[in-house]
Amino acid sequence: MTLFDPESWANPAAEPDAALVRDRLLIHFDGGSRGNPGPAGIGAVVTDPAADPPARLAAVSEHIGEATNNVAEYRALIAGLEAARAFPARAVEVRGDSKLVIEQVRGAWKVKQAHLRPFVDDVRRLLEPYEQVTLTHVPRAENADADLLVNAALDAR
Repeated sequence: MTLFDPESWANPAAEPDAALVRDRLLIHFDGGSRGNPGPAGIGAVVTDPAADPPARLAAVSEHIGEATNNVAEYRALIAGLEAARAFPARAVEVRGDSKLVIEQVRGAWKVKQAHLRPFVDDVRRLLEPYEQVTLTHVPRAENADADLLVNAALDAR
């Protein structure tokens, strides 16, 4: 029995419209592995916070095989940014509970593990189209929707 269907999170009225350019998108992302490395999953939620009520535009929930927590976090952010490409916007705010990912993408922390460098480069490339980018580290409790998607992916495998 499936208790959670990520597809049900998308707002059916929020079909991609290339002519519509939103002011801002909000992306929550999370990745995790059971074991480090171990079976890993990703979750991301793309929201239009200016809609009334705020519209959930897209949700990603995917089992990604074996990975470390850090790789899963980066892959979740990339998946969220790729999903957001269907909804053009001037600005994007990214929120996640991985301080490492937020600070490395921001450039405040060095990328010491060489295998993470391509992920940082991919994220920065996906952020280029936006006029304004905000990267915010949030406590896990404020990232519950993305965390739910990670666990749904891991539980469904």
